[in-house]
Order: sequence, then structure tokens, then C-alpha cells
Amino acid sequence: MKEQIFKNKGFLTLMVAQLISGLGDWLSIVAIMTLVGLKWDSTPLEVSFIILSLTIPMALFGPFAGIIADRFNRKQLLIFSDIVRACLILSLTWANSLSAVYACLFAIGFLSAIFIPAKNGMLKELVKDVQMKSAMSISSMIDSMTKVLGPLVSGILVTVFGTKIIFTIDSASFFVSAILIMFLPKMAKVVVEGQDFHKKSSFKEDFIEGMQRIQGNRLLLVGLSLLGVCLFILQLSDSQIIVLIRELSHASPDLFGLIVTAAGLGTLFAGMILAKKTTYHAFRLILLGVFGIGASFSLMAVLAGLDLPFSTLWGLVLGFSAGLSAGLVFIPFQATVQVDTPVHLTGRVFGVVNSVTTTATIVGPLIGGWLATIYGVIPTFIVTGVLLIVISIIGYVFRNKIERGKRDVTTSEQAAQRTTSS
Repeated sequence: MKEQIFKNKGFLTLMVAQLISGLGDWLSIVAIMTLVGLKWDSTPLEVSFIILSLTIPMALFGPFAGIIADRFNRKQLLIFSDIVRACLILSLTWANSLSAVYACLFAIGFLSAIFIPAKNGMLKELVKDVQMKSAMSISSMIDSMTKVLGPLVSGILVTVFGTKIIFTIDSASFFVSAILIMFLPKMAKVVVEGQDFHKKSSFKEDFIEGMQRIQGNRLLLVGLSLLGVCLFILQLSDSQIIVLIRELSHASPDLFGLIVTAAGLGTLFAGMILAKKTTYHAFRLILLGVFGIGASFSLMAVLAGLDLPFSTLWGLVLGFSAGLSAGLVFIPFQATVQVDTPVHLTGRVFGVVNSVTTTATIVGPLIGGWLATIYGVIPTFIVTGVLLIVISIIGYVFRNKIERGKRDVTTSEQAAQRTTSS
């Protein structure tokens, strides 16, 4: 199956474009942080608005952007999004105020909100359902590679060449991505049985249709809830790892970076495993991943509280374990969404998914900082980790009922198709 997916030229082209633009994203993030945080000597609050400027439009406009991805030509949307983002990134070379940086990043965040569901919709058009699990695993591997290599490369380039050159390089990466997408095959218009194409639906009706798709599939609904909670706690704890490390008496100054890198390698390893083995039960892997994240963070807090020596060793192991577990949550869920969602609804469904996950990444660090300040970082890690373990156990107890919800939806859809065709 893996060999067959690598013969799909359209899929490979899309993945190369994703790799190039992903590396470019990390280049610009480090460059912007360096520019605003060091050269402009901005306050911590002003620096935090950098990430918020990118993520807030993705959280707010995710469902709306998903409708756009379903209504318009996805290939053209991807090209348009890349080209405009390239111009916006390039304009940062002349930015001389924080307001200009925030406005530019907000626009980039909105275009990214359109790009993500459009890319997932294009992936659905390019890849057969039987190959989708491998495709999503490979896509996740690329994301993990950019997260591991991106900060490393960008840190070196910013030090050697400065921020303005980095913005130019990132801008060029978006242009290259757009050129690659131009070579993707032109997709045929999707025809949905029973749909009246003379009647144009409103954005509200399209939004309701996408939400009903998620609500009507118990596995997707529970999976999305688990993903949101899991990502929320991940971000809640991730943002406080550096504070947890301060509890250690003899921690290496590089321990934080090593843990983050180990987590990225863990997610990459999960993608490699799932790309080869595609006959898995998605929901059970998701539950295993939720349990693994909870156990990793709880154990990390306990060992830090005991001030256990050899923190570099156990920090790397638990960071890798947390990253591997995160891959077991994200990859099977995204593959399930791709397989279970009709191609004409992919943008709407992934728009909602992107909105939920982005909201979790915004709220998580804020709540994490508040909890760590009030109750202490070690109790925060332990409580949130145990909460994930409890959630995974409850999910496992009710797994058959939840998985049966998916089968019921599939059966009803097949019956509706037979009725329509007869």
C-alpha cells in the first residue's frame, strides 16, 4: 500500500509543497520572534500577541473558511493563498511597527485557515480511501520533520543572515509551493446524488450541513472532542515544561530544547509506523495515545518533584513517549475524518476541526500559566495527566458503543445510496 501511494504523482507533489511551505513557516516564526522580542525589545505581552495574531483568525474563521474550500476550486484557492501569503511575508521586511506586524500576521492566519481545509479537500480528491491512512501518516511525518528541522535551521540562518533575508526566503518558499500546486491535476467537479444544483445554498445552510455531518457520526464527534481536550492539555502542559525544568537542581540548559526535539521525533516515528500498518482500529489507537500523553506528563512531573538525577535521559524518553502518543491521537483521527467525509464536505468538516484544535492551542497556554501560578507546576502536570488517563479509560469502556455509531452511519448512508439509485 505504501509503495502504491508513492506512485501517486499528485500526492507527492502536494507533499513536497507542504514540506517547503512548512519549513518556510518555521523560518518566519523564529525571525519574527527575533525581530520583535530582541531587536525591538518588546514586552512579553507584545510578544505573545505574535502567536495570537496568527491563531485567532484560524480559530474564528475556521468553519467559514471550510465552506469557502468546498464552494470554490481548491487548487486555485491553494495557489491564491500561497501567493498572497508570500507577498505578506515579504512585506515584513519593511515593517517598522508592531501594529503592522500584527495586521500582516492576522491576514496570514486567515489565509492559512482557508489553505488547511482546501489542502485536506485536495488530498481527498487525489488519494483513494484505501490509501488514506498511509497518506495522512506521511503528511503527519512531514509536519513533524518541519517542527524538528525548522527551528534548528531558522536559528542558524537568523544568526548568520539576519531577519530580513529570512523573510525573503520564506516568501520564496510560498511561491515555490504555489508553482508546485499548479502542476496538480485538474479535478473533476464532484457530483452528489440527490443534490439540486439549481438551488444555491447559503453559507448558513452549508455550515449546518458540515456540523450535522460531524454530529451524525458518533466516532467523529467523540474523536473531535478527545482531540480538542487532548490538544488543550498538551498545550497547557507544553507551555509550562520550561517552568517544570526549573524545579530540577541539576538540569542541563539544553533540556527544554531536547525534550521538544524528542517529542517531534516521537510523532515522526508514529507516522512511520502508521504509514506501514494501515489496518488499525482508529478509535482504540486514539485512546491509547490519550493514555500515553497523560502517563508521560504525570510521570515527568513526579520525577521532577523527586528531583531525580539523569534528567536528560528520562526527559528525552518521556518527551519521545509524549510525542509518539500525540501521533497516535492526531494521525488516526485525521485519517478517519478523511475516509468518513464525502469529498464535497471535506472543507467544512476540516474547517470545524481546525477551529477546534486552534482554539485549544490558544486557550491551553493561558489556562496552563494560570493553573501553574495558582497551584504550582507539578500539581498541574499531575492532575491534567491523570485526567487524560481517566478519559482514555472511560472511552475504552464505551468503545464498542462509540464504534457502533460509525457503523450505523455507514449502513444508513449505503441504504440511502441504494434508494437513490433505484
